[in-house]
Amino acid sequence: MIKKLALAFFAIIIAGAQLNAQNEADAILGVWQNGEGTGHIKIEKIGTKYFGKIVWLKEPIDKETGKPKVDKKNPNAAMHNTPILGYRVIRDFVYAGDKKWEEGSIYDPKKGEDYKCKITMTNANVLDVRGFVGISLIGRTDTWKRVDKPGGKVIK
Repeated sequence: MIKKLALAFFAIIIAGAQLNAQNEADAILGVWQNGEGTGHIKIEKIGTKYFGKIVWLKEPIDKETGKPKVDKKNPNAAMHNTPILGYRVIRDFVYAGDKKWEEGSIYDPKKGEDYKCKITMTNANVLDVRGFVGISLIGRTDTWKRVDKPGGKVIK
């Protein structure tokens, strides 16, 4: 009887630890404002990976064409008419533990470039998003802040 109780106790502890790890992994979910304040990216979980798409732009209309901005700098010409709003710029991230997401990539529509990327949550409402080429020493970190909704205010 004592063995069964001990086994049940350890099963509950393990399940609790797994639930806590999952909650920590999903802490990234939500809407985030990029460092420039020009866009909001909604991070979602699809299967076991994390993705983010642009859900708000400060300037959604292209000044040259008067139409919604499109991915005209993409190296793939077939993508040049793809709207930036709704574009998936964060792809294939997995939770690595310790409030870090890795193995993903980030797309910069201003340059039409894909970069390897790592994301670190510095607190519940701040992400350090580091895009890089090759190794992470050669790259740039952008600080994103959580917003309450697309087009909404930064959460303090």
